[in-house]
Amino acid sequence: MHRAQGIRLFVSILLILCSTSLPAQEAKQKGLDAITREAVRGQLEFLGSDWTEGRSTIERGGFLASDYIASMFQVYGLKPGGDFEAERQGRFGMRRRSSGPKTQTYFQNIDFIESKPGDSQLLALTSGDGTERRTLTFNYRTDFSLSVPSVALDLSAPVVFVGYGMSDPNNAYDEFANVDVRGKAILRLSGFPGHTDTSSAAYKKFRADSTAQEFRRDREKNTLAARHGAACIVEVNLKSDPAGSWIANIPFRVNLPYYEGDVPLSSGYGIRLSLPADTLGGDPPVIAVTRRVAEEILKGSGISLAAFDRRAAETMKPQSRQVRGKSLRLSTTVMTRVVRGRNVIGVLEGERTDEVLVVGAHYDHVGMAGGYIWNGADDNASGTVGVMTIAKACAASGAKPAKTIIFAAWTGEEKGLLGSEYFTEHPPVPLTSIIMYLNFDMIARNSQEDSLGVGCSASYTLGYPELKEVTEKNNTDHHLGLQIRFRGSERPGGGSDHASFAQKDVPIIGFMAAMHPDYHLPTDDVSKVNWAKMTNIIKLGFLDIWDLATREGKLTKAAP
Repeated sequence: MHRAQGIRLFVSILLILCSTSLPAQEAKQKGLDAITREAVRGQLEFLGSDWTEGRSTIERGGFLASDYIASMFQVYGLKPGGDFEAERQGRFGMRRRSSGPKTQTYFQNIDFIESKPGDSQLLALTSGDGTERRTLTFNYRTDFSLSVPSVALDLSAPVVFVGYGMSDPNNAYDEFANVDVRGKAILRLSGFPGHTDTSSAAYKKFRADSTAQEFRRDREKNTLAARHGAACIVEVNLKSDPAGSWIANIPFRVNLPYYEGDVPLSSGYGIRLSLPADTLGGDPPVIAVTRRVAEEILKGSGISLAAFDRRAAETMKPQSRQVRGKSLRLSTTVMTRVVRGRNVIGVLEGERTDEVLVVGAHYDHVGMAGGYIWNGADDNASGTVGVMTIAKACAASGAKPAKTIIFAAWTGEEKGLLGSEYFTEHPPVPLTSIIMYLNFDMIARNSQEDSLGVGCSASYTLGYPELKEVTEKNNTDHHLGLQIRFRGSERPGGGSDHASFAQKDVPIIGFMAAMHPDYHLPTDDVSKVNWAKMTNIIKLGFLDIWDLATREGKLTKAAP
């Protein structure tokens, strides 16, 4: 072929390729342009306002918030993805169920069991060496407190000391490796090796990189104990005695920067909700005890809490063992009732309905009490606005993606990831068709170390490095300027909804901006939001989802 003809042919092919890709790029840019600070702010200023009353899972504010989210899904052109219901208009406009034709709604209804402590709570320690046995009965909220089980419980179990109750494979540290805790009461310390000595090598080795990671590690301790079959968890804190939170009389007044009163201010965070199931199951109860109770449990065992703490910092080696001749009895009563909450589900159908991406965030928070409202502007009205805004961007693109995208606002996250767990157990599409999940949680604030206001973290499934690669590329190519700390693990856990999907082996990526001093306080307000960072994190989420939803094929799993 003549060189000039070859050049013309090459140029022609290039023009064809450009002309076919141009509409796709234009659609992507239209979607990105729809993500503006004004759009983000307009949604957050309502969802994080006093009108939604702290968005408690089972209270009026939570239902009002879910109605708002459903309305925005409808505005952005999403189809309902929730339950089918039959309703008719009754007298005075009341909506009543009927047996007529059913239509799909935006709500996935969930019935929860609410549990509160009953009148009787007992913790007793029996000691004996074969010749003498004695039992000490401790006092509730003087010597101990406990997480409320879903049903009344009466158990007796021998005691095993497990140090901090940690397993850290990266640092070859596993306190469950050489002990059998199945059916046992485990006694553990809060913290980690070296946590009381910030100058120690152990502290530098085991300390968390952030407050968020510290919270995740504490949650994972309970998951680890449950996985090993512990009957109950007894925890003692060497740095802070829990009795300080049980004070019955308040000297003078409670005087905090945001509250002054003669009674402690408490939200609905402590109310326990659980999902009904065919079996009771559930995590083992966690019992917080005073130092004197813990020392009594270990009396005569040769284990000293202070000495163990020092030795763990020095040797960084587990020292778990059974506490011989000691058993604990826990007896509780519980008050329960069935209550209802709901996820909000919207669907953007793609060319394929057998390949689905899910974008989600929890919209619930911890409610209101005593005239104060826990607005949860960052936790997690911010993430919910991220989900709604990506739906807005997809609508603005004017294009239909190759894959279907489900947009979800979860309830019950503050009660243990309940809404997302329910969805993965009762998905509206086959779980095998969900090829990835993107999560937003607390994407609007700066940590105290983030002086530039551009830091965020991204947890992702390590076996799918493409999730990290596409995120890095979009952050760079679109000049978002985010400084992203990537945390990859085989099955990402922690205290946010991505863990529910990871447990089902769905690849995930989850974005979070920072932990901050207003976490779970009434001071988590819209006025403290970093609008630029929040907007850029939402843009990044959209770009990731759009790239993955508009291409052919699933994510590529890395070779082991």
